[in-house]
Amino acid sequence: MAAILRATLSSIAASHSTINALLSQSQRFTLNAGGFCRGLASKSSQQTATKSPFNSNLLRILHNEIDYLCAYAPPQPIAATFNEFTVEDHPAEQWVTLKRKFQDDEDIKIEATMFDGSVPVAPKSGDESNEDVRLHISLLVDIWKKGGRDSLEFVCSAWPDSLEVQNVYIFKREGLQPSQPYMGPNIKNLNNKLQDGVYEFLESRGIDGELSAFLHNYMMNKDKTELIRWLRRIKSFIEE
Repeated sequence: MAAILRATLSSIAASHSTINALLSQSQRFTLNAGGFCRGLASKSSQQTATKSPFNSNLLRILHNEIDYLCAYAPPQPIAATFNEFTVEDHPAEQWVTLKRKFQDDEDIKIEATMFDGSVPVAPKSGDESNEDVRLHISLLVDIWKKGGRDSLEFVCSAWPDSLEVQNVYIFKREGLQPSQPYMGPNIKNLNNKLQDGVYEFLESRGIDGELSAFLHNYMMNKDKTELIRWLRRIKSFIEE
C-alpha cells in the first residue's frame, strides 16, 4: 500500500508544474476573500451565441450547473491551518499537504489523498432502506530529525472518527532507496503494547482522530471546490 500511495503522490507531483501553468493563465480560478464562486465572470451571451448549437447547449448546461452549485452548495474558504499544522492545498489535484515542527529537532509532513474508498455501514435496526458508508482517506506521515538521513514513515487510514495505522518503516531521505524495502508487519499483527506505543507516538504529535475528522471535513469542502473548478475549466475550453 505504501509503494502504491508513494507512486501515486509522485505522479501527482510530477504533473504539478503543468497544472500550475494552465491555472496561471487568465482563466485561473482562486479562492479569495470573496469566495471561490466569484472567481470568474461568465462570458457574455453574445459570445455564447456565436458558438454552434451543440456548444451553446453544453455551455448553457455548464453555466446552470455552476450557478446551482455556487448558490446551493458553495464551498467554504480553504483552511490554512489546523492546530499546529500548516495546510497546503494543491488546486486541481487530489491531495493536500500538512506540515509542522515538533519540539526542536523534528519535522513532520503529512500527505493526504482526497476520498479514495469507502466501507458500508450496517443500517440501524428497523431502517434497512438507507445504507450508509464510511469514507476513507489515505495518509503518508513522514517524520525526520535535523541532519538525519532517514525518516520514519507511517502508512495510515483516516476514517471520519478515527486514525488507523497500517505500517511503519524507515525511508532513506538520501542515497538510493531499496526497490523493495521491508515494510514491517501490519500494525494489527503486533502485540497490544507495541500497538499502543505506536498510536501514542503519533498522538503526541497531533496525528490522531481529531486530525482525521478535520481532513474529512476539509476534503468534503475541497470536493465541492474541485467540482466547480472542473466545470469552469471545461466551460472555458469550449468558450475559446
